[in-house]
Amino acid sequence: MQYILLFVLCIFLFIFGMTIIRFGLFNLSATKLKTWLIKLTRTPLKGMLTGTFITALLQSSSAVMVITIGLISARIMTFPQSIGIILGTNIGTTFKTELITFNLDAILVPLAISGALLILFKNKKARSIGMLLFGIASVFTAMKGFELLAHPLTTMNYINKFILSINDNIIFSLLTGAIITAIIQSSTAMTGMAMGFLTAGLLQLDAGIAIVLGANIGTCITAVIASMGGGTESRLAAYAHVWLNVFGVLLFIPLIPLLTDNATILASKKDVQLAHISVIFNVATSLVVLPFATRFGEMILFLHNRKPKRPIS
Repeated sequence: MQYILLFVLCIFLFIFGMTIIRFGLFNLSATKLKTWLIKLTRTPLKGMLTGTFITALLQSSSAVMVITIGLISARIMTFPQSIGIILGTNIGTTFKTELITFNLDAILVPLAISGALLILFKNKKARSIGMLLFGIASVFTAMKGFELLAHPLTTMNYINKFILSINDNIIFSLLTGAIITAIIQSSTAMTGMAMGFLTAGLLQLDAGIAIVLGANIGTCITAVIASMGGGTESRLAAYAHVWLNVFGVLLFIPLIPLLTDNATILASKKDVQLAHISVIFNVATSLVVLPFATRFGEMILFLHNRKPKRPIS
């Protein structure tokens, strides 16, 4: 039981770390973010590049989607403008997945102490940098916890059976990733857990890939919740986010065996392989949809808003 509690604590620590990283970065650049989102979305390509950059900066696709939906609700941005941003959020979110593959064990304590001290400063910039450093230390500490607790957890009979059932069933793995991500509202935390079990040699890579694919669907729940009560165009943006990830997952499910067999080309460690495959999935999905961004928007309108709308340009 203590291992389960420690594992849950690591999940909370991971999410806490990602949250204060986001707050720190947002405080450092908040005045420019909305301006960029509004001005640099005139074409799907510009929107995608802007969405990628801001998502990488904030370390959260959900945060960028919530900001975008808020701008749409306030009639500052339109649904057509959001298509490119939605494509970009999927690419930008992979930066944090790659970030957690680095080994920072030796400097975690200095990072945490430096960050904690800077947070006590009255200066907003110093406090924001402190949040960033302390958040990074929290995230990497949680990742180490996932790795260390993975093996003890599987000594418990029911968890061992669950891991085995995931390894033997791709669809079950995908659903597990989607459901847990929807609950904890962090696809990166879900990916981090999968990396921990991969490093411990308990989870097969194909099951890990399926979990990551499912996590991309599960993370859409935040945008759907944010769009409630925000008007028709806000809901359309949330639906577009959902459909983009559903299409991507359907496209990649048949490719899981191919990715698994060739993963050693990407990296030697399985957790790094999974991070790289996550990047491939998100980048490929957005690039496939980009040339058809206008048609994609029209499809969302057709499926979720039968009332006549002005054409997307």
